[in-house]
Amino acid sequence: MALAFDEFGRPFIILREQEKKSRLRGLDAQKANIAAGKAVARILRTSLGPKGMDKMLQSPDGDVTITNDGATILEQMDVDNQIAKLMVELSRSQDYEIGDGTTGVVVMAGSLLEQAEKLLERGIHPIRIAEGYELASRIAFEHLEHISHKFEFSATNIEPLVQTCMTTLSSKIVNRCKRTLAEIAVKAVLAVADLERKDVNLDLIKVEGKVGGKLEDTELVYGIIVDKDMSHPQMPKRIEDAKIAILTCPFEPPKPKTKHKVDIDTVEKFQTLREQEQKYFDEMVQKCKDVGATLVICQWGFDDEANHLLMHRNLPAVRWVGGVELELIAIATGGRIVPRFQELSPEKLGKAGLVREKSFGTTKDRMLYIEKCANSRAVTIFIRGGNKMMIEETKRSLHDALCVARNLIRNNSIVYGGGSAEISCSVAVEAAADRYPGVEQYAIRSFADALDAVPLALAENSGLSPIDTLTAVKSEQVKESNPHCGIDCNDVGTNDMKEQNVFETLIGKQQQILLATQVVKMILKIDDVILPSDY
Repeated sequence: MALAFDEFGRPFIILREQEKKSRLRGLDAQKANIAAGKAVARILRTSLGPKGMDKMLQSPDGDVTITNDGATILEQMDVDNQIAKLMVELSRSQDYEIGDGTTGVVVMAGSLLEQAEKLLERGIHPIRIAEGYELASRIAFEHLEHISHKFEFSATNIEPLVQTCMTTLSSKIVNRCKRTLAEIAVKAVLAVADLERKDVNLDLIKVEGKVGGKLEDTELVYGIIVDKDMSHPQMPKRIEDAKIAILTCPFEPPKPKTKHKVDIDTVEKFQTLREQEQKYFDEMVQKCKDVGATLVICQWGFDDEANHLLMHRNLPAVRWVGGVELELIAIATGGRIVPRFQELSPEKLGKAGLVREKSFGTTKDRMLYIEKCANSRAVTIFIRGGNKMMIEETKRSLHDALCVARNLIRNNSIVYGGGSAEISCSVAVEAAADRYPGVEQYAIRSFADALDAVPLALAENSGLSPIDTLTAVKSEQVKESNPHCGIDCNDVGTNDMKEQNVFETLIGKQQQILLATQVVKMILKIDDVILPSDY
């Protein structure tokens, strides 16, 4: 323990349990941090691009996830090291902001750290490296603007959007039917998009999955699918021009809220009580009928007697529908959610052209489709697949595609994929490095080398020899000054990504470079790591 004495000669402790705390300082700390960051990036390198591999993760309670999505891999991986946690948060912030490119951003940060390590060994001060990286990222950011293209699309011509979504889906497990899924994603986004304000609310797109069928059976429903069935098996399975009452109040005879005790000592009293309850409920059902409702969707349940009465009065009902689904149904049908029974009125009913119950295969599973709604601002993507993991992975892939379509509606600039944008930025940054005197020049050159990590990983994962391929493409770009040359991962026979229709969103790429640089700067600035004692 570190002891010191005050002016009266009394001892006091400076750092408690000093010898139990482990501590890394100076270069050792930076090298340990860089090693941690590189280790995380190495895991994700192999799952980059159309030929990337998937990872299988088992959670502590035995659930298995198979995925290719960088953010999901890192979320599920139980990471202990603090620097590795920064990498996890890096991919998460890319996921929240852009939705796509979560693997690439980590690979890029890893390679920036790798280059920084070489510079540190030469004895360059970490702050100077960080400043050089900052300058280089600005050059790359502006260069991306320069090589980007505006992408014109309209509600009728959606082909450009579909092409971009197909690029996103091609690196996922669902790439054999990426065309259909990309079209579904684009149509779903356009159905809920506000094109004047250039805004898309992805909450209005509900993604439901059901095991069974095949991937090609995935469909887009202009309406809502609820994983419930009619409360009584004999209720009609198909209601046309339905008027829907959406209730969040219990649909049963009122129960006293306070503690109560009813003394029943004769049969007659019991009969009276029962008749009274039945009368109450009859009035409730009649009230629904009077308002004109032909279907009741209720958040709470009702007992068997109530169910029987509803059946007799020909009022189909669905019970135990979740709150989020109720909100979506209300948005889609233009109805109002009714919290109190007394407030039910004709203008609060939602309207749907068709409500049908659909059963799947030989199982007892049924789902309610609410279609042809008055206001089809809420849509559902309904995924089928061979097993649960497949459906979960398809949901994640579709989420990426939806985000890409949303980003294009917000900002319709694109750059070309296949590593072409990175190679082009690398060339531009390398050329700009000579303009800067001082030590930063080294850091800027290293940044240019680090940008090559994405195309290198793409080539490696596609089974090409990485360095030969990269140098060939780079020289082609410089010779023809054509920023569209990238790695030919799918072996089409041309390096021109414009011909291959491989696009990425501009804001996604810019965000990748900015986020990766920020995290690397942060890691480089740490020179002292104090860890608590290990018990």
